[in-house]
This record gives sequence, C-alpha cells and structure tokens, in this order.
Amino acid sequence: MEPIASQPVELRHVVAMPWPGRGHINPIMNLCKRLVRRYSNLIVTFVVTEEWLGFIGTDPKPDRIRFATLPNLIPSELVRANDFPGFVDAVHTRLEEPFERLLDRLDSPPPTAIIADTYVLWAVPVGERKNIPVVSFWTMSATILSLFIHSDLLISHGHALFEPSEDEIVDYIPGLSPTKVRDLPPLFDSYNLRVFKKAKLCFDTIPRAKCLLFTTAYELEPKAIDFFTSKLNIPVYATGPLIPFEELSVGNDVTEPDYIKWLDGQPESSVLYISQGSFLSVSEAQMEEIVKGVRESGVRFIWVARGSEKKMKEALKGSSGVVVSWCDQLRVLCHKAVGGFWTHCGFNSTLEGIYSGVPMLAFPLFWDQILNAKMIVEEWRVGMRIERRKKTELLIVRDEIKEVVKRLMDRESEEGKEIRTRVCDLSEICRGAVEGSGLSNANIDAFVRDISNMN
Repeated sequence: MEPIASQPVELRHVVAMPWPGRGHINPIMNLCKRLVRRYSNLIVTFVVTEEWLGFIGTDPKPDRIRFATLPNLIPSELVRANDFPGFVDAVHTRLEEPFERLLDRLDSPPPTAIIADTYVLWAVPVGERKNIPVVSFWTMSATILSLFIHSDLLISHGHALFEPSEDEIVDYIPGLSPTKVRDLPPLFDSYNLRVFKKAKLCFDTIPRAKCLLFTTAYELEPKAIDFFTSKLNIPVYATGPLIPFEELSVGNDVTEPDYIKWLDGQPESSVLYISQGSFLSVSEAQMEEIVKGVRESGVRFIWVARGSEKKMKEALKGSSGVVVSWCDQLRVLCHKAVGGFWTHCGFNSTLEGIYSGVPMLAFPLFWDQILNAKMIVEEWRVGMRIERRKKTELLIVRDEIKEVVKRLMDRESEEGKEIRTRVCDLSEICRGAVEGSGLSNANIDAFVRDISNMN
C-alpha cells in the first residue's frame, strides 16, 4: 500500500494525550509527525503540562502539530523519581478534569479522535462521555503488555509471592517465549506492586478503546501481536519502529556539533556509544566500576552523561573517548563510526539500536528494561549482557566490564560477526516496515481508515 498523503480523510483533528514522561512523549510525537506528513488535511493538538511545554516547546515539528497545555498539577519531572507511586496517583486523579475542559475549547475543527497513552487511566472514559473515539497507545513492548495482563498466572504458578529459583522457567504467558524468572521484572515486590496495581487499572480500559497501537514493528514481536489480535475485539496495529528516522534526512543548516565532528574522524564501527537513560541511575560504586572498565578496555567511546558531565569528564580524562551532556541519539547510532551501543534497554532506545543496525550491550535497571534485555540477547540475538559472573557479588566489577566491552567491539570474532549479521538483518526489516508500502505504513493507513469510519 503506497502513501496516501494527497487523499482526503475524515480524520481531521487528532488530540494526542501522552503520559508525562520522555519515554512516552517521544514515540507519540513521532506517530503524530508521521500522520501529518502522510495526511495533508490532518491537524494534531498535542497535550502536555506547562512544564513539559517548557522542555519540548521549541523542538522542531510540522506546523500542523500544535501544543495545548494542562496546568502543572502533578509533581515536577525533576523530582518525580522521589515518589513515583505518588506521581502516578497525581496523573490519574488531577489531570482528567482540565483535559476534559480543554476538549470543550477545541472546535476548529472539533476533535475526531484521541490518541492516548494506555497509562492515562481516564482517557477512555473521557472519550466515551464526549463521544470521541479513543485509541490506546502502548509505548513498551507488546510482549511485556501480555506479561502484565497475565500477571495472575505468575501467582498461580508460584512465581510471584515467594523467592523462586532464578533459573525457573516461565512458559505459560501468551506471546512470551520460555523465560527465566530472573529475566522478568519483579512486579510483586512491595515498591513495584504499588505502581503495578495502578497500572492494571489502565489495562482494563484497553478493550473499551477503538483500537490498540504498538510502537514496535510486527516483525520483532509477531507472537505477542498475534495474541492481542486474536484476544481483543478491537483492531490491533504495530506502527513502528516509532523513532525519529525521518529527521535523519532533514538538511542541517547549522554547524555540525563537536561530537559529530569527532565521530567523523574515527574508524568505521570503532566507537561504543554509552547511554544510561535520563531517569534512572546506578550507584556511585557501580558507576566507578563502569568508568574504570570502559577506560581500561581501550575502546573508543562517546558517553552521554546527563547531569554529571563535568564529573565524568574528569574521571575519563586521558581516555579514548568523549563525554557529552546530550546528543542526537539516533543520528549517533546511525553514524558509520559507531559499532556498539551500551543501553539501559528502554524500549525506544532498543528500537533505535535495532533500526541503526548496531550491536548492543544490555544493562537494564528497572521495569520493562529487564525483559527487553532478554529479548535483545536471546530472542533477537543482537547483543550481549553486562552481568556479574558471581551472583554473590553486589557489583559488576571493572574486569567483567572491560571483557564484555572488548568482546562486543571485536569485529573479527565469530560471536561478534554473528551478532552484527543478525542486527543488520533486523535493521533492514525495520527500515522496510516504515518505507513505501511497508507493513508499518500499511497499518497506519488501516488505523486511520478505521477511525475515520467511526466518524
């Protein structure tokens, strides 16, 4: 199916309501950009808090995407980690009324659909009251959504309420291949359970949505997506990878950043890109081991050190790399000099790594990252784990880090060649999905037709 940008559609005005967090806002914005570029008469109202408008309001976007704001009634992004369950509560209880009032003010033209993050608990009920179709938008893997929905099976099989053997196998979750217990997030420990109970309320609203959108590519998770297609009585579409690949082809009129100039001077596939995400961090002792391990490996690197650039530069002085406070991640990953990606395994980063064809070092910290790491290493076979050799150790020590970094970056080893071949194959599949008549584009067109017919 070819793009149909010149054809009119009934879907005239989409309201996008992301969960207020970077890993949720980015993919729904990427979807909105693809929609307005594909449909010439479509406008999008992108709803964020006033604080988030300050973060992203000047980012480049098509003119037909306009921002609307909700008041800052929830804890700041800068402190939400201090009480994440309280943050979830605030989003679930304080933003519904202002969002509904905002919808009443949008009348040129009136909204014809709402695309809302699945975690926005009140989106479907608001849409029902306003008679506006609501699309549920899931930003993590399809596989982990199946795990979340079937969490009761973990309890009935004895894999939730006590400390099971790490090597016990979970082989009864639809769409999830046999997986060791240690490769699943600990949903039922006291802290995570508080958040998970709130999340489960959101999953109950999915069948009441008009369709379910995934940010993944169908080819990456066919079993999980097929499960949801067969289980739900609503259309299910894989629209990914929903990453900012279209920005890669946009001309750059400004001077190249220094980190790109540095990459331009490095040999092909010689640089390890290191990112540990923007929300979670490791202990100071563990970070010290990581720094020394990377330094002693002798591998070239570009390290994104959000909030600690000065300290990291001092610690890595005289080493074979550069430290930056921020970079255009997808552009860096697609640079020919980059040959490895140290990642926390957030799903957006995972998709960017695969799209770029770059082998990954999996270092998950929390929640869905744990299962994503397993998929990277065992399902897709496009990376290696960074892990302790001795389970009794509290830290992954520098020698272990040095060894795995050198293994990943060794282009001559059989292991390295197999991983590179596999990730390049998946890269081609993902790129094909979002080009021309690829499946992702076909799914976006089918989704738009579905919603248009409801109006």
